[in-house]
Amino acid sequence: MALLHLTHGSLDLSFPQIMGILNVTPDSFSDGGSHPTVSAAVDHCARMIEEGAAIIDIGGESTRPGAAQVTVQEELDRVLPVVEALRARFEVPISLDTSTPEVMQAGIEAGADLINDVRSLTRPGALEAAAALQVPVCIMHMQGDPQTMQDKPHYENCVQEVKESLLQRAAQCEAAGIKRENILIDPGFGFGKTVSDNYALLKHLLELAALPYPLLIGLSRKSMLGAVINEPDPKKRVLASAAAALMCAERGAAVIRVHDVKETAQVLALYRALQEAR
Repeated sequence: MALLHLTHGSLDLSFPQIMGILNVTPDSFSDGGSHPTVSAAVDHCARMIEEGAAIIDIGGESTRPGAAQVTVQEELDRVLPVVEALRARFEVPISLDTSTPEVMQAGIEAGADLINDVRSLTRPGALEAAAALQVPVCIMHMQGDPQTMQDKPHYENCVQEVKESLLQRAAQCEAAGIKRENILIDPGFGFGKTVSDNYALLKHLLELAALPYPLLIGLSRKSMLGAVINEPDPKKRVLASAAAALMCAERGAAVIRVHDVKETAQVLALYRALQEAR
């Protein structure tokens, strides 16, 4: 049994676990502004936990294409009260969706368990902060940065380049003092990739799942789904998101980060029944 040990419990990664998304931002691509108060955010977390989320991912800085940067204080003001309130009410593991070392430090002290960084700990001081905190981290592949990543992304071989980049960064994290068993990897669907790049990654996800790090996947409601089903509204991509989650589970994902927990839990229940059938 593959266990990810956390301050508050552990995650059994021998079967895909659901990470529920909580964006406490005004401008995230799908749910920006949906949880304007701490109580609303915590109530939404309660629903996700009831529906089957094994871990909650809290983010205070939008990383959608073209998103504006926020100050450190703005991010702290958005994230910390929610982490504290959620920790006071639930034992559920909490992930910090942040690239900011000050938020990592304060968030872990407030009760969070994991750092989920789309920038792979490249902001000044982030790698050192994560290593000192000695908590699990997820590093993600991104070509460029959120402001420019979708301008004209280009790869000779997207799957191979993403794999090599993640392995290189994971090795750097280990060299900085982060334990191998505390590293997860994320190929970064939609982060500096074309639609065809994203589907190449999805098709060949088993190659990434074969690496010595658990695979965290986030493609919930993303434009790669909307492009195929011709749906411009992210909130109307729920069925496509659930189907994509099932594809990721079949291809070795250990953690699946989603907005729609109930629907994802249902498809994963079917997948488990199929896996356990004689």
